[in-house]
Amino acid sequence: MTGQRWTSQSINYLTPRSSESSDAWAEEASQKGSKGTQSILFAGEVIPPRIVAAELDLEPGGVAVVRQRAMYLDGHPVELTDSYYPVGIARGTRLAEARKIPGGAVTLLAQLGKAVAHVSESVNVDLPGPEIERALQLTSGEPVLVLTRTSHSREGEPVEVSVMTMTRGTRLGYEMKVG
Repeated sequence: MTGQRWTSQSINYLTPRSSESSDAWAEEASQKGSKGTQSILFAGEVIPPRIVAAELDLEPGGVAVVRQRAMYLDGHPVELTDSYYPVGIARGTRLAEARKIPGGAVTLLAQLGKAVAHVSESVNVDLPGPEIERALQLTSGEPVLVLTRTSHSREGEPVEVSVMTMTRGTRLGYEMKVG
């Protein structure tokens, strides 16, 4: 990864897929001449971190469904993604299972009547703990970029909060229409 720049456009990950087998990460990597893969590390019900619970409008100690994934670019770990969902939406669906979701989570959310209509993102730089350093093969003290994305339905209901921890060389790209 040293010397490479990776620019990601969030909209690709927020649009339901027309193809049941398409994978936004694999497609984005392929368009840039690389191979993007992912593995699901865990899926199930948890008490989420405080900031995630607040974004999901959960009571203290409230439970959410999480999907924890590792993203790889050409076989190298580049991102850890934890996506949280309200149990009222995710329980008993593929969101709560440790297997791929055809078309991705946003496609399934749309099929469940919870299409993403509004998104807010925040970005910060952080120093990861030893577990994240090992998972992303970082040197001690190497910072990471953390993107937190909250997705809401048309009714304003929070339907997903994703916390993405990314390695050096990641560049986020944003485009906005004004007026």
